[in-house]
Amino acid sequence: MKKITILGAGESGTGAAVLAKKKGYDVFVSDMSAIKERYKKMLDSRDIPWEEKTHTEERILDADEIIKSPGIPDNAPMVKKAIQRGIPIISEIEFAGRYTTSKMICITGSNGKTTTTSLIYHIFKAAGYDAGLAGNIGNSLALQVAEDPHEYYIIELSSFQLDNMYDFRANIAILLNITPDHLDRYDNCMQNYVDSKMRIIQNQTKDDSFIYWNDDPIIKRELEKYDIKAIQYPFSELKEKGSIGYIEEGQYKLELPTPFNMEQEALSLTGKHNIYNSLAAGLAANITGVKHEVIKESLGNFPGVEHRLEPVATVRGVTYVNDSKATNVDACWYALESMKTPTVLIIGGKDKGNDYTEIKDLVLEKCRALVYLGADNAKLHGFFDGIAKEKGIQVRDTHSMADCVKACSELAQPGDTVLLSPCCASFDLFKNMEDRGEQFKTLVREM
Repeated sequence: MKKITILGAGESGTGAAVLAKKKGYDVFVSDMSAIKERYKKMLDSRDIPWEEKTHTEERILDADEIIKSPGIPDNAPMVKKAIQRGIPIISEIEFAGRYTTSKMICITGSNGKTTTTSLIYHIFKAAGYDAGLAGNIGNSLALQVAEDPHEYYIIELSSFQLDNMYDFRANIAILLNITPDHLDRYDNCMQNYVDSKMRIIQNQTKDDSFIYWNDDPIIKRELEKYDIKAIQYPFSELKEKGSIGYIEEGQYKLELPTPFNMEQEALSLTGKHNIYNSLAAGLAANITGVKHEVIKESLGNFPGVEHRLEPVATVRGVTYVNDSKATNVDACWYALESMKTPTVLIIGGKDKGNDYTEIKDLVLEKCRALVYLGADNAKLHGFFDGIAKEKGIQVRDTHSMADCVKACSELAQPGDTVLLSPCCASFDLFKNMEDRGEQFKTLVREM
């Protein structure tokens, strides 16, 4: 019996373990952190052995193959030892792909992944398609393949997941954009990160489709290096040579595979970044044959994604917006670009090698105040304090969400917007991005 070790017992790892067990593997799950109770119950109910808060080296390295959770870096000690032993290391998505012939609609990019993935899923469900939501959101792909199979899977893929995918094939691959992110995981080398994102098109054939943002300079440069076999569907905000999806004279238009248009004002998602997300999602639905009336209705009634430019409340004339999902500089740029009122910007957290130059002009143009929220805000002080002082932008330093919201309420004036769009990961002060957003929402609603 072939032995498989699962490193990490979160949603991804537990799902992989369930599928491996079902397929007759000798499975062992190991997690250096505490395993959540619901995952322990899933493993126990299926007689899958596990360990937490430790790694038993001899048992882990006795595997024929290792499935690594995406959050575990390649320089983790046990991963390095497995690589030295020559043990193949794959992702949960790669493993699940071996056991299904369903259609895979896969979405990646530095920003907009969750919104686009959720919007495509929303359209597919409205059309009556048998679709599952997987990857970074929804239940793990492996768990669904094992116990709740679907005809289509809409999959949000991070660069970390793509890194350990080799034979997996996306029937529709969507590449939204590539901007600096997670450089701390890629030896602070942008090209390493770019190469990871480009893996979305590996293994595609002439029967597949590739949707991408035609205005992205990095994507344009990289495409010259690849022999792309899939049918290409580029999109852009404005009609350009070669673009299949675009906005023209207030109309949202898709040229292929069948012509489609609707009023731009009828789109439920607003802001430049959401134009791109809506074009990518519409193309995916159009390629798959969703009826045009369903696409139009779904693009018009999609409620949006939690923690992405999510209106929270208006308190004493000040609007509070939760954009906790903005974990890189580019995401914050799009959030600031969409602001129509003077803004108090909450920024900070676990820095990922960020260069804040990209948002400097928007901060100077849009912001009344900056509130730093992090365990160590030294880098923010070093970059922003001087230019803020010159422009008369107030600055506050905070190290908890309670102090942060209090500072914002003191700085904001009626008619302003308080925007939580941190540019950074959340792990310095919070469990995760969701925890950061939930704490913000709770405190605002208690004001």
